[in-house]
Amino acid sequence: MTDSEIVEETIIFVKETLQNAEGGHDWFHIQRVFNNSMLIAKDEDGLNLLVVSLGALLHDIADAKFNDGDESLGPKMAENFLLSLGVPKSTINHVTNIIKYSSFKAGLTDDKMKKKLFSSKELKVVQDADRLDAIGAIGIARAFNYGGFKNRALYDPSIAPNLEMTKEEYKKSEAPTLNHFYEKLLLLKDKMNTETGKRLAEERHQYMIDFLEQFYQEWNPLKKLS
Repeated sequence: MTDSEIVEETIIFVKETLQNAEGGHDWFHIQRVFNNSMLIAKDEDGLNLLVVSLGALLHDIADAKFNDGDESLGPKMAENFLLSLGVPKSTINHVTNIIKYSSFKAGLTDDKMKKKLFSSKELKVVQDADRLDAIGAIGIARAFNYGGFKNRALYDPSIAPNLEMTKEEYKKSEAPTLNHFYEKLLLLKDKMNTETGKRLAEERHQYMIDFLEQFYQEWNPLKKLS
């Protein structure tokens, strides 16, 4: 099976698996991350494009937050699927490591653990692509879509963002959606790995800043008069 055939089979598998997924983590999210990955990859040397493609397509195949917090399910599903296609074990291992370590929460760990985290050029590309989809106009839409899915408040001025969350606290958080901007989304611009990712993140980051300013103005219109 050629690389292009493997990618096509993976697209079919992901579409079927995520056909009933929450709107911010559905096939269209995967497609955007895949397209962002291909865009970033153009400016990066020495990449394994099959690994980038499969990592992007399978990175949210079984997101832990929709599967009782089980972080092993996604890598296992990806591994079993890729084995069925006859993909080499070394490629599968690389892809499953991308699934394990691409998320924001994977970086919320102590310094000793951070030294043990997997890293590769391919991971950095997929990570940037995924982070780009979490910010800007689409990032805002996804944040409030997930907040609605979890029946969370839009905003509560009495609940301050937690800027020192551990990984476990992040996973269990039920804070209002607006807090998520400060706890994650506004931090992503400075966590980009690639030059292309950094460049693309600048505009999306500013869009969120402008949105928040408008949000607060509409939340408390009398403030302007005081």
